[in-house]
Amino acid sequence: MCGMSQQPPGRSNVPRRPRPDASMSLLTNVMDHSLDDGYAEAAARRAADGTAGVPRTLKAKLGLAAGLVLAALVVTVGAAQAREDAPVVAKEREELIDRIESGSAAADGLEEDVETLRSEVGRRQREALQKHGGDQGALVGLLSGATAVHGPGLTLVVDDAKGSDTGGGGPRESAGFSDTGRLRDRDMQRIVNGLWQSGAEAVSINGQRLTALSAIRAAGDAILVDNKPLGPPYTVLAVGDGQRLADRFQGSSDGQYLAALRENFGIRTKVTAEDEVSLPAAPSVSVRIAEPTAGKGTS
Repeated sequence: MCGMSQQPPGRSNVPRRPRPDASMSLLTNVMDHSLDDGYAEAAARRAADGTAGVPRTLKAKLGLAAGLVLAALVVTVGAAQAREDAPVVAKEREELIDRIESGSAAADGLEEDVETLRSEVGRRQREALQKHGGDQGALVGLLSGATAVHGPGLTLVVDDAKGSDTGGGGPRESAGFSDTGRLRDRDMQRIVNGLWQSGAEAVSINGQRLTALSAIRAAGDAILVDNKPLGPPYTVLAVGDGQRLADRFQGSSDGQYLAALRENFGIRTKVTAEDEVSLPAAPSVSVRIAEPTAGKGTS
């Protein structure tokens, strides 16, 4: 009996299962000891010495109080300075706004004066043309755009394609067009030239009368006619033999070009022969060369 080995009481020979987090010993150690032992020891030592928390000595208390007073003083001075500067900034802003509004009003006034003077110059030119032009005065005024004109003709409305802001590919884009569905200045140039070649006697675009010196250019997505920006839809009026003018234009190469824009790129067009269209006079006509009429001298 004595030679038999006995197991310790309360123990089992079943092997102990490993901890589920045994493979994460580093993370377990960090979680179990979130505060470094050195910091814990230092905190305990300060608590034992009585140096933890609020300073105990009078000198330390005075230093803390002085620091708090200094911080409060800095904050107070900053707030006072900001309060003093606020009215100055607001006043400067109001003065700047007043200067902008005054400058805008002055610019508007000058623009109105320019338009008034331009209209006056155009009126005097037309009067001089009618007075000294003789039998050719009316014809010259018509061809130069110096006089208003009305008569039979056609109305051509051209508009961008629906959803033209989405762009697309194609030969127009490869030729420098960023959006194939938008009418460009070169398109309008071909339309106007086609109308002239088809027999139009006078042409206007969105109320802007064209002359022999008119220029159609582009500025970004806008079409400029004599430096005046125009937007779609573009209403082109032409004076001439209405139905004949419309037929000749649609059969011309420029009319076929416009039809190709409609079929291939969705440009919207509508041509209508009219019994009566009215075109205004050009805002001003620049006189490049003037010669006296033969047989008429000056006093």
